[in-house]
Amino acid sequence: MPDFNWNDSVNFLSKLTPRRFLNATKVLSSFYWSKLFNKPTQWGLPISISFEPTTSCNLRCPECPSGLRAFTRPTGMLQEDFFRKTIDEISKELLYLIFYFQGEPYLNPAFLDMVKYASDKGIYTATSTNAHYLTDANARRTVESGLDRLIISIDGTTQDVYTQYRVGGQLHKVIEGAKNIVKWKKELNSKKPFVFFQFLVVKPNEHQIEDIKKLAAEIGVDQVRFKTAQVYDYEEGNRLIPTIDKYSRYHKKDDGTYAIKNKLGNSCWRLWHSPVITWDGLVVPCCFDKDAQHKLGDLKKDSFKTLWQNGHYNQFRSELMKGRKNIDICANCSEGTKVWG
Repeated sequence: MPDFNWNDSVNFLSKLTPRRFLNATKVLSSFYWSKLFNKPTQWGLPISISFEPTTSCNLRCPECPSGLRAFTRPTGMLQEDFFRKTIDEISKELLYLIFYFQGEPYLNPAFLDMVKYASDKGIYTATSTNAHYLTDANARRTVESGLDRLIISIDGTTQDVYTQYRVGGQLHKVIEGAKNIVKWKKELNSKKPFVFFQFLVVKPNEHQIEDIKKLAAEIGVDQVRFKTAQVYDYEEGNRLIPTIDKYSRYHKKDDGTYAIKNKLGNSCWRLWHSPVITWDGLVVPCCFDKDAQHKLGDLKKDSFKTLWQNGHYNQFRSELMKGRKNIDICANCSEGTKVWG
């Protein structure tokens, strides 16, 4: 984890029960065993999991299916009873729960109730938001829910720059929402949630990198983190690809076209420790499968423990180990090859 934060790290480690530690050891061993013998093996249950509160979103970001309204799968809201049933099944092994895949989580009316349910089971909980719904009341409920980590997407420090990616957004609402969270953490004497600004570095905003650090310090958020942007149509260049090489996933070749910097190794840690569950119960490999085209199971039909070990999951792991570049969602991915870092 970059930019170590003591309070957040201590809080995270406090969730690590002996049973969760044993499960993490099993999963990690499975991953390296699979790499060593080139055969997918899974001895544990997920260390972390992503649940999608909703596919709905108020913004229209240009590289996001929610923003583009470009899903082929249906739009809907995660139901609390279905969520609880799944969490009850795996909560004793599960360490980290991410309430995010696509969409804006706060649009789901039951979102914070689900956070509290998971938090009460001692699971480290996190979410990512565009912060337009962090009203004073929602900010207080967020702190009271026990949420451990709050990622606020803020991709500019002026309205004109911010809306070049966060189309339809209002920067003043993001700032107001962040201030509301900081205020209620102080009012309720809570160290949670750990709040950080996530700045997606693209060409239109790369000149504001130092400005966002200053803004974060003024508001009192805990940290700023910079994220590289995934661009779908990158081969011929794209207006979003930054000029600062450090923050770009792509490099320009001699012929003027672009390619992904990182080599695609035929393994992926995510496939062993962190599945994604859509709002309607489909289990998919990771967050790059935004349209749920690689369905590995359906929790409306099977229990999670059953499908985690099923033929579909192992078949996908096997195909990835044979040739990652041949899988569409893996071909434009610079993540997943490392274990925690």
